[in-house]
Parts: sequence; C-alpha cells; structure tokens
Amino acid sequence: MTELFNLAGKTAIVTGASTGLGEGMAEALAQAGANVAGVARSSCKNARRKVEAAGRRFLEIRADLVSTEPIERIVAETLDEFGRIDILVNNAGVIRRNDAVEFSEKDWDDVLNVNLKTLFFLSQRVAKEFLCQGEGGKIINTASMLSYQGGIRVASYTSSKSGVMGLTRLLANEWAKYGVNVNAIAPGYMITNNTKAIREDKDRYEEILGRIPAGRWGTPEDLAGAVIFLASKASDYVHGYTLAVDGGWLAR
Repeated sequence: MTELFNLAGKTAIVTGASTGLGEGMAEALAQAGANVAGVARSSCKNARRKVEAAGRRFLEIRADLVSTEPIERIVAETLDEFGRIDILVNNAGVIRRNDAVEFSEKDWDDVLNVNLKTLFFLSQRVAKEFLCQGEGGKIINTASMLSYQGGIRVASYTSSKSGVMGLTRLLANEWAKYGVNVNAIAPGYMITNNTKAIREDKDRYEEILGRIPAGRWGTPEDLAGAVIFLASKASDYVHGYTLAVDGGWLAR
C-alpha cells in the first residue's frame, strides 16, 4: 500500500517555497521521495535544508511570479537539473487588504497576476512538458476558504481564489484524458505570513478560532498528507477536486 504514495524518482516544482505552506509542502514531497525545485522571490534556505535532510535534491529558482516572464526559465532550469517534471504545486500567492470602495487597481492586478494568471500559464507550460514526456503528471493548486466564501476587504484575493477553483475544474476536464491530474488544496485558517495581520487582531483571531471545530488554527504540516496524496498514484482517478484542509471550518 505504501507504494501508492511513493514519490521516489519524481521531480516536483513548488512555487512560493521560501516560507509557510510552500516550504511545508516541499518538505512533505521530499519525505515521500521527490526531488524539489523551489521557486520564490527570496531565499529558500529553510526549504533546502528540510528537503536535503530528507535525502533529496533541492534546486532554488529565484523568480517573481507577478509576471509570466520567468516561466520558461523555471521549466528550463528544472529540466537541466533533474531531467524531467512530474509534479507542479502552484502555491505562490499574495494578498492585499482594503475596503472594496477604496480598493486600488494595482492591488487588484498584483494579486490576480500572481494568484491566477501566472498560475495558469505555468500550468500550461508544465502540461506541455507532461505531454512530451508521455507519462501524465500532477498539478496541485492552492485554493482557499475564500474559494467558497466571500470574505471582507480582500476583493482581489477572493476573486483570484474563486478563479483557482474554477480553473482547476476546467483544466481537469481538458487534461484528464492525457493522464494529467489537476486538483487543488483549500487550506483553512493557517499560521503563515499571510494571516499575520489577522492573528495580531485578538478579537478577530478568537472569533475565527471559535468557529473551527478542530479547536486550533492549522499549520503547514497539516497539508503534508493532502499534497502527498494528490501528487501520488493514490489520486490517479481524482480529477478537478478541491480538497479542503480546514479543521472542519466548512462543515460548521
């Protein structure tokens, strides 16, 4: 049974690997056997340390995904280092907060560019590589609770994450016949840099905590099982699904 989850010999690209959820998913994939190309604007030294501690190779690729310009370089450097690509984890994301009536065009564009536009075109490029390799592949997108809900003061983030869920379904519909699995993970309220402002608001933090049936905020380690499942043979017949890892938030 463990062979279903074995990623030995696989290569994964993980965007947003320098911290938080991306760093945690890079570590999990390495522990399951995969080599990892970590993409981020800043140093991935912690991800490198964790991947190499698991006995796997790590390639750091510095790139700002606010534009599509780095996509060809990301793919080329990964292929030069590892010779193939088997898994893409589209985790990089940004968030901007303001009342909708005051929300700026720049804050709209920056978030949509990283969270949705570059996610699509990187998926497209990697899918072309999967087709050339002729062995299928796995694409895992990071969605959000705001793929299901509206939220407040995060107009562009909610729009982008709703788009991620829809795009996950669309790409699955088109690419499943090629053996390419496209799915997503929707993390609940996690202890990461993106939620720092909320967690520092004591009243808001406690309000959210009170609605989580599990009784705690999530951590990057809580995504390990989900990302390994969606990256492995265990999920070969799972297409277009967004898996909530939320401590029961949506069930409430």
